[in-house]
Amino acid sequence: MSAQTKRLIKKLINYSGIFFFILAAAMLWWQLRDYSLTDIFHSIADIPLRHLAAACLACLAGYLVLSLYDYLALNYVGGRVTWWKWMLAGMLGFAISNNAGNAAISGGAIRYRLYTRWRIRGGDIFKMLTLSGLTYFLGVAAIVVVGYFLIPHDTVAQSAGLSMGLGWLFGICLALILTYFLVTIIFQKKSIKIGNLLFQVPTPKTATLQILLGITDSVLAGLVLYFCLTPFVSIPFGTFIGLFVIAQATGIFSQVPGGIGVFETIFLAALPDTVDKASVFGALLAYRIIYYVLPLIGVGGLFFIYERWLRSKMKQWAAQAKQEFTQIQQKIKNTAKKVRKTNKK
Repeated sequence: MSAQTKRLIKKLINYSGIFFFILAAAMLWWQLRDYSLTDIFHSIADIPLRHLAAACLACLAGYLVLSLYDYLALNYVGGRVTWWKWMLAGMLGFAISNNAGNAAISGGAIRYRLYTRWRIRGGDIFKMLTLSGLTYFLGVAAIVVVGYFLIPHDTVAQSAGLSMGLGWLFGICLALILTYFLVTIIFQKKSIKIGNLLFQVPTPKTATLQILLGITDSVLAGLVLYFCLTPFVSIPFGTFIGLFVIAQATGIFSQVPGGIGVFETIFLAALPDTVDKASVFGALLAYRIIYYVLPLIGVGGLFFIYERWLRSKMKQWAAQAKQEFTQIQQKIKNTAKKVRKTNKK
């Protein structure tokens, strides 16, 4: 492949996010054209407080689980940091990448800043990001496989686009899981060299933990929306989580930051026409606020406090070092004076 072709493919990938965002915005407008902004805001206000509280608790549990991605990845590379450090890095990294998109760049940048400060090597950080990405997609793939049997196919058939790709999506996800497990079994304790980095093939135990962690993460994220949605739509949780993961995965692959617009479009298109779309869209907005905006503010605040504390500590360490250096200089001068006096005698 020529360098020009590579540049063209890279540009197409970068600009695909804009294309999907415009397409999703147009489809959203078409589906919500009969509703006013007032209808949508009223639907958010109509969500019972107990449902909002349950959604917030599910969000908190979800981000605690997300931090375990970093714990698992640290164990994979043999890194060791204090528990609150990997929790902060994990939650902040996902809070940023969930909103900004391009998780490897946005979430990876903040992890690189923190973990290099905590004496984790750059190559190991890259391995951690790779394993975390695999963990997420393995969890998504597992839920898609299970969701394929839980989603009523007559419901999905109402949308030609969803119905067309569902079978292929199921086959790809199943093949991905089986292939990954086969690789971990056949190539146990072996390494794969990618570029200048040597990746140890995960054990079957690690692969199992990855899938369980990825499933738990997606289920908790889905519960945030489910609690906001159930006051307006009666839908079995098994059917819901299948639709949720498919919409979420589509939003990620679209390259649109946070999958905004794409996720909502897929989800609205999958629901029956009899559902009040304004109420559903209101629930989707509440989900966005709870799962995306609030964690970014909360964990971002913790990061700000940590940075301020670290700066004050660094100033304190610098002052102590300066004081100790001054004392050492004074001792050297005093010793030199004593030596000179001794020599004169």
